[in-house]
Amino acid sequence: MTTTTTTTNAYGADTTGGAEPPVDIAALARLANEFFRSGPSTHPAAAAPHGVQAPTNWAPGGSPLASSVGFSPNVPGTPVPQGLIPGANLLPSHPGTLLSLGNRVDAIAPNAVAGNGVPDTLFSTLPAYEPRLGGAALGVPAAGHAAPVAGPPSDGIASRFAPSSEPRFYFVDSVELTSGYVTPKTPQPHGAPQSVATREAGFDVHAVRRDFPILQERINGKQLVWLDNAATTHKPRQVIERIAHFYEHENSNIHRAAHTLAARATDAYEHAREVVRRFINAPDVNEVIFVRGTTEAINLVAKSWGRANVGEGDEIIVSHLEHHANIVPWQQLAEAKGAKLRVIPVDDQGQIRLDEYRRLINDRTKIVAIGHVSNTLGTVVPVKQVVEIARQRGIVTLVDGAQSIAHTPVDVQDIGADFFVFSGHKIFAPTGIGALWGRRAVLESMPPWQGGGNMIADVTFEKTTYQPLPNTFEAGTGNIADAVGLGAALEYVERLGIENISRYEHALVDYGMQQLGSIPGLRLIGTVPGKASVMSFTLAGYTTEEVGKALNAEGIAVRTGHHCAQPILRRFGVETTVRPSLAFYNTFEEIDLLVSVVRRLAGKRG
Repeated sequence: MTTTTTTTNAYGADTTGGAEPPVDIAALARLANEFFRSGPSTHPAAAAPHGVQAPTNWAPGGSPLASSVGFSPNVPGTPVPQGLIPGANLLPSHPGTLLSLGNRVDAIAPNAVAGNGVPDTLFSTLPAYEPRLGGAALGVPAAGHAAPVAGPPSDGIASRFAPSSEPRFYFVDSVELTSGYVTPKTPQPHGAPQSVATREAGFDVHAVRRDFPILQERINGKQLVWLDNAATTHKPRQVIERIAHFYEHENSNIHRAAHTLAARATDAYEHAREVVRRFINAPDVNEVIFVRGTTEAINLVAKSWGRANVGEGDEIIVSHLEHHANIVPWQQLAEAKGAKLRVIPVDDQGQIRLDEYRRLINDRTKIVAIGHVSNTLGTVVPVKQVVEIARQRGIVTLVDGAQSIAHTPVDVQDIGADFFVFSGHKIFAPTGIGALWGRRAVLESMPPWQGGGNMIADVTFEKTTYQPLPNTFEAGTGNIADAVGLGAALEYVERLGIENISRYEHALVDYGMQQLGSIPGLRLIGTVPGKASVMSFTLAGYTTEEVGKALNAEGIAVRTGHHCAQPILRRFGVETTVRPSLAFYNTFEEIDLLVSVVRRLAGKRG
């Protein structure tokens, strides 16, 4: 279609060019060609353009991903993987990829030598174009990393919940409370953040798609069209291989031993925390708490801050748009404390009523918990206004960013909330990892909600002293590898540019809503202008499950059901919808295919 081609081109950009690398590229290419002469790639070597690009060979020989197209050794028609090449688990698999090392020669400095002979420092600042090298520092200090900013002293609650004043690592440091021993105040430096100035101004959706191996999967003989991104997103090879690298070269518990692997794992984990801080523009890295996801983060706040601050007769405000995860914990808290849950209504387009919100909020309101983007309607909520109204009354606020984190820029300092939470798997990271950001003063006033392991400074049978932030809320062994994967995913998005992603996705959504809205018998649920990612609908004459099965027969994956948001669907008089949801790797052609199948269904019962 003309419209599709034009729009796609408007949001694609050739990202070639850049500074002249400070090494002999021709020499590197010759060496690489000799080394990989027996490799599976059949593509000619070429200088790699800057920006997001598809490597000409996806995996080195011997890798489980190795094949002529790099997806799986089990893909019909692909050759059997080659034998393991020494060092190929870390080195780039094609000279074209190797060439990009030239732009980061300043990261190469003598240090500890890995098993393949490559210095550890080589991997400290590399972006995910060479994911087998990793994106974290592997225990190697990076230059120019500032120490975390100290926050204000806590107003506190009972002294039994007070964290110790200095970071001390359980099993490693002597956590002595009476002899005067103090652990080092300066944490291990993390990888240096990438300058905004180095990011490319746009992206090519078709090049980006080649970073996601699963998009080549075939369903019912058709190429997969993944339109279930509001449920979970797929992972780029940079994330997949960063996690594999962790398990192959860094795997250890963190903070708990003096050996090399523990240092590497700790550095990778804490680097990921710094990436999260930078991605959401938090003021202090120690305000970032790793959790399993948004649901756990909200439960943490409800069970810790809520139980300490909400009492009988108090009120909690949520909106009609909320996911069950931002309803049930507050409902449980209200029932336990004798408090009341109040709900901000929405208009017929699906936007919250700020006028009604102003009427709801009062001196009994203790917390306002609001979703940034509706997972069912795609509504972008004016959270900054919601937060400001609450702040004027001294009321604590929480913003659920599960559906916004991958689609729109997030600046927690600009939003102004006390808490911001999100899940990694919504932004191309693994499942089972997410983050809670909270203001230091608020976090330090909260009791730990779990006890044991990593959050402990000292234990006697009479008293326990807790670690300072962030360890206060990270009991036990954390999801270390997936936290590292989360860092890699956010760095990947940073390289694309969240603003570029947002522009492209808004164009996709607008186009999809227009096309779906032209189908007879189709009812769009949620029609607020400027919505993000989600296009819920029902189709006359069909159950939503029937529509979902028909789409699946064509390789198109969408979610059908209530989407864990039953109250808002019932507000619009339905129990379930069909929910196509978008990410930046989706195309206008995929929307055309979706529309054609739905239009065909409508014609059969129209």
